[in-house]
Amino acid sequence: MSQKIHIRTASASNRIKPLPTTQKCYKIFTPGEVVINASNTNFVRGHGTYEEDGDLKASVAGVKEQVNKLISIRPLKSRYNGQVGEVLVGRIIEVQQKRWKVDTNARLDSILQLSSVNLPGGELRRRSVEDQHMMRQYLQEGDLISAEVQSVFSDGSLSLHTRSLRYGKLGQGILIKVFPSLVKKSKIHFHNLPFGVSLILGNNGYIWISPPIDNKDENVGGFIQNLDEVIPKDIREAMARTRNCILALAENKMMLFDTSIVFAYEESLKYSVAELLLPEAMIDVALLTQHRIHMLEDYEFQ
Repeated sequence: MSQKIHIRTASASNRIKPLPTTQKCYKIFTPGEVVINASNTNFVRGHGTYEEDGDLKASVAGVKEQVNKLISIRPLKSRYNGQVGEVLVGRIIEVQQKRWKVDTNARLDSILQLSSVNLPGGELRRRSVEDQHMMRQYLQEGDLISAEVQSVFSDGSLSLHTRSLRYGKLGQGILIKVFPSLVKKSKIHFHNLPFGVSLILGNNGYIWISPPIDNKDENVGGFIQNLDEVIPKDIREAMARTRNCILALAENKMMLFDTSIVFAYEESLKYSVAELLLPEAMIDVALLTQHRIHMLEDYEFQ
């Protein structure tokens, strides 16, 4: 059986670097770079910035975030710092009394209380001793879940909840880990993409790719799994291509949201799924995706 062998030169192997950005794109600031010049005094200094000669400069490498007058720089490489209401994907690492410990890519393990989940059947009632004994039947070590941040404790650890049919145990799919700063914050983090793939963009940098999800069954209680279901080949290929497209965008430090992933998927169709893992293909897909995003932003700006 013949196999394709791809040989890269030494010069080509050093081409991996962040793509050029414009002010309208999600620009990555480097330490010491001017974020706001001295002519603009209508700002409040936030985390990741410092003032020098009237200019507001970045103290870390990251993406600018602005809330009214407050300007801060969110580091590219950092642990997840959760905020109330954010959607995330996590893995159960321990079953304790009346609660589960969850890995959410944060500095400390997060907590999911037994009282913060919907039991199978969706019934709302006080949790009994029998429920505590059956906790491992609901969620056990290694299970992946989607959840929402309910509160933040004083030490920075997170309290989660899954009191919605959108959240709960995850079945068949692919988990990708990226820097949390690359996931764009938006109102919607659950997406059914047009090529037959469902996507959960966790604010904590954990991204879940799965077959199309149908939540019409109101009795699942967040614990349904499709482990016995046979996923069609075309859906599996679409999931693998989506994974490689996300890796290409993340490798080139591009923001991840539904539009950028759809653009990258469409631009990647000229490559096979395996070829998308080549550095040259990653850069090509990322450049074409960035160009389409710029065109879309220019159109919306007009």
